[in-house]
Amino acid sequence: MPMAEAPQKNSADVRIFPPAAPLVTVLLGVAIDILVPIKLEFLLPAPTRYWIGGIVIVGAFVGLGFWSVFLMRTGGQSENPWKPTSHIERRGPFRITRNPMYLQMVLICIGFAVLLANVWILVLTPFCAWTLQQLAIKPEEAYLERKFGDDYLAYKRSVRRWI
Repeated sequence: MPMAEAPQKNSADVRIFPPAAPLVTVLLGVAIDILVPIKLEFLLPAPTRYWIGGIVIVGAFVGLGFWSVFLMRTGGQSENPWKPTSHIERRGPFRITRNPMYLQMVLICIGFAVLLANVWILVLTPFCAWTLQQLAIKPEEAYLERKFGDDYLAYKRSVRRWI
């Protein structure tokens, strides 16, 4: 008698707590800057860099983060990547990026790099993006392809992963 296949898990196999990636990026950048400081404040002096960095951080939180969470919750699903997805969200920022909350995290790293005039955060930001892509985005996309098939593949063809 053939063995029955194990049922597919109804959530993404995300292998990282996504907000940890930008948090570690910023904290590690600050720590490295203490050990190996590279002072570039003269390129963008205070308070200009505070305004630019602050606008990037707040804009990313509100324009991508809060808006995306609001749309997901009003659409009847959770922003938690370990919970089941009921449908493909296509409203708001999901029309321009498949991953607005992850893009928000990367932009927040850039905002802190500007705000703190910290080259190390800027250097580490691509690693943050890569980590999110490998440990969160790719598992989420595999789950969504399994669950929604051609509908998700069509969405992938019409909306870029990042921007």
